[in-house]
Amino acid sequence: MAGLVVVFDFDKTIIDWDSDNWVVEELGVKDLFTQLLPTMPWNSLMDRMMRELHSRGKTIEDIAECLKKIPLHPNIASAIKSAHAFGCDLRVLSAANEFFIDTILKHHGLMDCFSEINTNPSIIDEQGRLRILPYHDFHSSSHGCTICPPSMCKGLIMEKMQASVAADGKKHKQFIYVGDGAPDFCAGLKLEEGDFLMPRRDFPIWDLISANPLFTKAKIYEWNECDELGAVLLNTVNAFFTENKSRSTDQLVPVDCESQNSSTCLTAHEAFQNALPVPLPRQ
Repeated sequence: MAGLVVVFDFDKTIIDWDSDNWVVEELGVKDLFTQLLPTMPWNSLMDRMMRELHSRGKTIEDIAECLKKIPLHPNIASAIKSAHAFGCDLRVLSAANEFFIDTILKHHGLMDCFSEINTNPSIIDEQGRLRILPYHDFHSSSHGCTICPPSMCKGLIMEKMQASVAADGKKHKQFIYVGDGAPDFCAGLKLEEGDFLMPRRDFPIWDLISANPLFTKAKIYEWNECDELGAVLLNTVNAFFTENKSRSTDQLVPVDCESQNSSTCLTAHEAFQNALPVPLPRQ
């Protein structure tokens, strides 16, 4: 059977929020965050905010409880579980951090659905303070990408994932990439013909695709609101198996049209036929 690797961004994709901003606002350090934002890279700033929270008496448990309050749309949770149950290899590629992502996925019972989480590492130091570290050590050398933040180039990580998938000896592995930001465009540029890119419409990734429509080899399936993403994802998975004829139509991933937005509930054939071309940039 042909295999499918589904790679998700996290903030504003799996969750409809930015987890960093959520913690900063909910735990009362937004003013300092805003003040320091122009002076340092985002990853370094979030590490600084964790130090500030620790100095104000906020514990790791306080941060975890704050993260657990971030809503996750039930359609997305259902789609992730369905795709995992059907045998898709699900992974995360996010510029958030390990502690935030792990806490949220575990809280919603989704951690075991993912085979791999690529994100900025985090540790708890000897003082009990959460430390957020860069994926790429940009202090010693730059990754050289002008699209991604200094701490992480998603394109480089996508290439690493593609190489590891190719090295495992399984043939016909293809990718779906789901995201919203400019770094997700960098990851999407690494996709090949036969892969699928699922950009969030009217977000930075969509603007970059629209301005550079010939740069992307993958089929494009757009989505907008999080209540739409679940159905679009499962329709895209179905489109993959329909195109590869590796499953009969009665074995496709079920899309629950009662729980999903009815306007996005398409048959697998319709989903494949409706792969959306990206509009050319406005003159």
